[in-house]
Amino acid sequence: MNPQVAVIGASQTKFESDKGYEAIIETVFNVVLEAMADAGVKRDDLDSIVTSSVDLWDGRTASNQMLTDVVGAIMKPESRVAGDGLGAAFQGIMTILAGVSEITLVVSQCRGSMGAYYEISNWVFDPIYQQTLGLDYLSAGALQANHYMKQFGISQKDCARVVIKNLRDAQNNPYAQVAREATVDEVMDSPMLAYPIKEMDVAPISDGACAVVLASREKAKALSKKPIWILGAGSCLDSHYLGDRDLAGGDALIRASKKAYGMAGISDPLEELDVAEVSAAFSYQELLWTELLGFCGRGEGAKILQKGMTSLGGTLPVNPSGGMIAGNPVTVAGLTRLVEAVLQVRGEAGARQVRGARKALAHGTTGCCGQGQYVMIVGN
Repeated sequence: MNPQVAVIGASQTKFESDKGYEAIIETVFNVVLEAMADAGVKRDDLDSIVTSSVDLWDGRTASNQMLTDVVGAIMKPESRVAGDGLGAAFQGIMTILAGVSEITLVVSQCRGSMGAYYEISNWVFDPIYQQTLGLDYLSAGALQANHYMKQFGISQKDCARVVIKNLRDAQNNPYAQVAREATVDEVMDSPMLAYPIKEMDVAPISDGACAVVLASREKAKALSKKPIWILGAGSCLDSHYLGDRDLAGGDALIRASKKAYGMAGISDPLEELDVAEVSAAFSYQELLWTELLGFCGRGEGAKILQKGMTSLGGTLPVNPSGGMIAGNPVTVAGLTRLVEAVLQVRGEAGARQVRGARKALAHGTTGCCGQGQYVMIVGN
């Protein structure tokens, strides 16, 4: 079956710990202009716009209202996904497949520096029984990490090697916030935040934005010399309550990836994919997600990492951009993974380019401990 939607434009900002030197609307305006220029379209060519932002991080209700003019949504349909940017891309794809749009702009932005990240994430939980316990993304992540690591014999040093790989590879990424050489001892000696998660195991607080322009098959072929096709996509939402799901089981990601692989005709992702960009806010999650994505057997994520199979130059490089550990805002991370996947398939990823990349996976997640999962396969 011929793919019906393509990415014809993509852009991202430099990710930084604090972009307070410019207004949010300025950041978004610039990234939108770059994406439209990359696609060769203008504001009048856009049929619809999808934005991704979260009120609590922006410090205002209906935070997308401040973006209406700078994303070109005056007198045009605009919708918002209050979650991960890859989820917004799913919404954008559906507007095209439904026949209500031929060209859709998808934009995601977040200013992590403006709020207390973990205090804000406490609001995700049930207000009666769980918020009062102080649960947040960090403490819940620690519960998931302990369960996963105990069940499969994963060590803290295994997780430290994820950090080392990502920070090393991020040195090739001009958009990365943190990029340097690191050692296992350095990661292990960083302050403990919530056992077994240490300071260097965590994605840094980050500011930034990214955007993609999606087009129908006919418009993509007419407008772009290098359309990157959406070959497969899958999403799944697991139970809200942590106690209602196996935190190391990952049913949502397994189902989402199987759907995407089925659409893209992929039976062996380790062999048939050329690169994967995976959203992992904690180091242990990259190991867990690679297993649930079917790159290896359960409990073998650390093994394929240690063998160099997921490093740049390995069998299936995972996060050659540096991933979230190198710095991406929480709601922007998934769409950034798509932008990076598109650059890889185009052959425009610079020093982080995977040679001969033709099929790439982009992954996003929303909610606590991977409650909501998005998987997208792109190719040329």
